[in-house]
Amino acid sequence: MMADDPVRVGASHTAGTPGGERSRRRLHELKTLLIEQRSRIARHVAARAVPVREPRRDAPTPSPPALGSEPPARELLDALPIPTLVVLPVLDTGGSAMGFSYLGQNAAARTYSSRRFPPGTFPPWAGAVPLFERFPGMADTPVPRMLTEARRTGRSQGPEHAEWSLPGPGEQTVRVGGEVRVAPCGRVLLLTWEREDSARMGRASKHLVRVSWVDWNLGDGSVEASAELRDVLGLPGPHPAPDLLELGRMVAPDSLKSLYRAVRAVLLREQEVVDCELRLPPPYDRIVRFVAEPVGPENGPVWTVRAVLHDVTEDRRSRALAERAVAEARAQRERADTVAEVAERLRQVVLPSFPAELARRDIEASAVHRAEASTARVGGDWYKTRVLPTGQVLIALGDARGHGLDAVTLMAKLRYALAGLAFTGEPVERLTAWLNSVACDDGDESTATAVIAHYHPDHGLLRWTCAGHPPPVLVRGRRACPLDPPGGPGLPLGVLTGESYVAAETSLDPGDVVLLYSDGLIERRGSDPDRDLARLVRAAESYALDGIPPGDEALDAYVRDLVRHLTGPHPEDDSTILAFRLRGGEDGGRRDGRPVTPRRPSAPHDGAAQAGREKDVP
Repeated sequence: MMADDPVRVGASHTAGTPGGERSRRRLHELKTLLIEQRSRIARHVAARAVPVREPRRDAPTPSPPALGSEPPARELLDALPIPTLVVLPVLDTGGSAMGFSYLGQNAAARTYSSRRFPPGTFPPWAGAVPLFERFPGMADTPVPRMLTEARRTGRSQGPEHAEWSLPGPGEQTVRVGGEVRVAPCGRVLLLTWEREDSARMGRASKHLVRVSWVDWNLGDGSVEASAELRDVLGLPGPHPAPDLLELGRMVAPDSLKSLYRAVRAVLLREQEVVDCELRLPPPYDRIVRFVAEPVGPENGPVWTVRAVLHDVTEDRRSRALAERAVAEARAQRERADTVAEVAERLRQVVLPSFPAELARRDIEASAVHRAEASTARVGGDWYKTRVLPTGQVLIALGDARGHGLDAVTLMAKLRYALAGLAFTGEPVERLTAWLNSVACDDGDESTATAVIAHYHPDHGLLRWTCAGHPPPVLVRGRRACPLDPPGGPGLPLGVLTGESYVAAETSLDPGDVVLLYSDGLIERRGSDPDRDLARLVRAAESYALDGIPPGDEALDAYVRDLVRHLTGPHPEDDSTILAFRLRGGEDGGRRDGRPVTPRRPSAPHDGAAQAGREKDVP
């Protein structure tokens, strides 16, 4: 067939394209290889053929060999390699079978019984015993029908699957049976069974793992294969098993080279076993592992290519999905690392160190920022400290809504806008109103909260506004107390244009510590804001119980202890805390001994008058 059929190119081997031409060439090479092998096999057989000699007409006719006496029936039964029961039909007066008697069993059946039952359970020949009394479980199997049909028709029945049980040693129950056949033999019926577990499990295993074997016989072009081959290759039901050339037409062009090399290596005995993968495009849509070996005489050509084909489609697809997932995870990790690096640099820019001028104003400051544990996203927390030309000290902390570039953009705008607007010398309520206009101009989603303060060193006075932000906490000596904004916290920045803000005033003593912080430091999912604030106050008092020693390092250690205590090992949100302290007062309280009593702000009044008041403070 290969010598006469032209090389047909399948759907996967498109003619007229460079890939199609290569496929046609490969198929032609494979066909030539198979034709040459068939010729080698033919020459090998012809060289070893023995000529047939015509018998001489005068030669005497040889006498047939003498036969011995006919062997007894029991010896013949014992020679059978499979377990056999001898069953005698019990006939009625009309000659029809009305029952069946068990006469005995052959040597194979006795050996089978001896492995599974106590000795003596089944004697070699029992005499006529009713079959279904001796084996009651057999009555509920196909055996009665098979016996009846064999007696009626005189033809063998089966094989059919039948199993029955018998009591074994102790309380065990032994299962007997397998593939059962019934054959007429004179006046008796021979009931045989073979354990089909191995064959059945082999078929089940091949079905479960989608494995098939196939022999390509090169001498006559025939193909022998297991029934699973069609499923493994994705062939339609009636499609015959393909020969090697047809398999070459089925595979994708990028697999044709692998198939050719594998077949060539087998035919030339270059390898004892070859192993490659073949991709079959639609309509087969398979990836098949091809493992083959040569079969033939030791000193002759290879007669047969014997192969095992394993459908590895799902495994390869799962592996490809896993590899893509790993690659995507790696890319996401690299992106996250990049974002984390950018985030850290942005934090260093937006959350800078403190200016040296603060020390000259007898102010110590410390800030700690801690990012959300589950992400490298940049949050919207920011702070700003600066000594202004007027001698006042600008102290501010805010939180822009959300995470990512939008939050970074807004917090950078607000921070740098505040830094520039503060040089105008305007009071904090006007600075806050201007920042609100900046946020409103940025878009509907650009909202933020903030506390903006001016500290007047000559008067020990802190003037501050609150735009929807948690209130500052004052730590005086060993006590802590939240500061109340006038009329409650104002609207966040960016919510409503033209909003005005009112400043609160707090007198500070040497040694006082003021804490500004973002809501991520204290807020917990499902918790109450007042309870969260009370938790901060308790922690601030607890870590100040033995006093806070003077110096930036001691203040920094105090702040870090607070952050670790409040956020735990896995922060749920970005958190920032800014602490500043007036130098002096190492005794931890007012020098006149009065307890901490944060000054309540006066009632709200006209913004212009308030602005004039702050200008007059210095």
